[in-house]
Amino acid sequence: MSARASRYEASRYEESSKHMALEVETKDCTALSDGELAEMADSVTDGPAGFDIGLLSKQAEEWVLVTQVRDAGRLAGFSFCTLERIGGTPCLLWGLASVGRRPEGPEVLDALTADQFRRAVLAFPDEDVLVGTRFIDPGAFAAFAGLEEVCPRPGHKPSGEERAWARRLAKRFGAEGRVEDRSFVIAGDGAASGVFDFSPETGEAAPGLAELFAPLDRGRADVLVAFGWAMAEHLAEHYSS
Repeated sequence: MSARASRYEASRYEESSKHMALEVETKDCTALSDGELAEMADSVTDGPAGFDIGLLSKQAEEWVLVTQVRDAGRLAGFSFCTLERIGGTPCLLWGLASVGRRPEGPEVLDALTADQFRRAVLAFPDEDVLVGTRFIDPGAFAAFAGLEEVCPRPGHKPSGEERAWARRLAKRFGAEGRVEDRSFVIAGDGAASGVFDFSPETGEAAPGLAELFAPLDRGRADVLVAFGWAMAEHLAEHYSS
């Protein structure tokens, strides 16, 4: 991705916020109320990721932070995350996340990720940060806009180190030994997991991305583990304010 494209994607949240009444809040998961969990569950009822109140409650116990985005008071998207080091490498890890299927979805997604990137700057100043998560839909790669060396990606043969990161992330996500480190597919156990659920209303995704999801057995609840790098200069330029 070119520097110009990165700057464009990173600025989308700032531009969209001029036209939408988005309210963004990130707080410790321990501060989540039962009412907020119930509201999250209501917002994802019958969604393709199979989220329910039980899974949401488990995420609240396993992750450190939760970001909620509201549009005129209504919950429009949320994400569980943590900032930590894996083998010394600064990481922003996304657990279960959901952005509603609505025309404003891309703007909500930008608001959600921008707030967490700002926290990454505070936690890891002047450092490149690996951003990792799990996907079930090609459109969710939009969450990686502005990141570099995204993996997996169409037409790219993962290096040994990139395959090692697939294994490290799978372990961190509780799926040690279940990832195929060439395809980045984590074999499911039949139960829904904490994926980053987003799909643009148009259904559009970058060419070739759909091929990465072809090996997934959705009946088994397979997911695709993925990561990209938020470079220090990019974070400092767009999210240090």
